[in-house]
Amino acid sequence: MIIDNSIKHIKNALKDLDAEVEKILLDWGLPLNEKDNLMLPILQQKRVLAQTLEDLEYLKAHPPKPNQPCGISKYRDD
Repeated sequence: MIIDNSIKHIKNALKDLDAEVEKILLDWGLPLNEKDNLMLPILQQKRVLAQTLEDLEYLKAHPPKPNQPCGISKYRDD
């Protein structure tokens, strides 16, 4: 199923981003402001991927009926 495959890839991408953040944090040669600059885009990517993962998991658990909107906007807290 397409959703299952997408969920798998997003989870792998989140793990890769976690590893990148950890690598930056453990690099004692980098000044804190440089660490912040390197981590900010990674953390933004993680936020988008995490929201996408939540949406896909919701759709997997609550598939929309044919010719009906998916209802994601109702489920989100935003």
